[in-house]
Amino acid sequence: MKRLIAKDLLSIQAVFLRPEEPFVWASGIKSPIYCDNRLTLSDVKVRDDVEHALATIIKEHYPECEAVMGTSTAGIAHAAIVATILNKPMGYVRASAKDHGRNNRIEGKCEPNTKVVVIEDLISTAGSCMEVVEALREAGAEVLGVASIFTYGMKKATQRLEEHHVQNVSASDYDTLLEVAAEEGYIKKEQIENLLRFRDNPSDESWMK
Repeated sequence: MKRLIAKDLLSIQAVFLRPEEPFVWASGIKSPIYCDNRLTLSDVKVRDDVEHALATIIKEHYPECEAVMGTSTAGIAHAAIVATILNKPMGYVRASAKDHGRNNRIEGKCEPNTKVVVIEDLISTAGSCMEVVEALREAGAEVLGVASIFTYGMKKATQRLEEHHVQNVSASDYDTLLEVAAEEGYIKKEQIENLLRFRDNPSDESWMK
């Protein structure tokens, strides 16, 4: 599954590798990779692969799941499609509560003690995802874990997940993507070692040398 999703993401440039001309994140960090998983929604074949991969993750790792909750905004469409595949209720969590109406932060029904799985498109540092988890917990939901499309596998994300006692299972990851990218000719095989150094410490720019 991880290799299939990696090939899919590369083929539609939802994940784009450009080590010779790094992307610059909002934080100022220079990155060899750019990820926009919203593009998966526009390709029928890739979308089908991704949503069924997420549904499979939930079936295998979170069989007690009673509802699916998407992160706002990137996870909403994926959560809706996965919930349809699994025949489960669906909702989503806003980045912040509305400033009008009922001031909802959680949209959709989320009764106390409901066993939910969070759908996320990308795990980088896991900061925004953990905010969603905590909002659901405050509402009384039991968060079984996270199912995501792609993870960089960064130490900061791993630490954050552990601190919040949350499991994440991704359909694909950075390490797998680099292997597939080298096989498919997107990068050279000898570049992999340096690119893995970026994953281990994004602030250290020695990977560019």
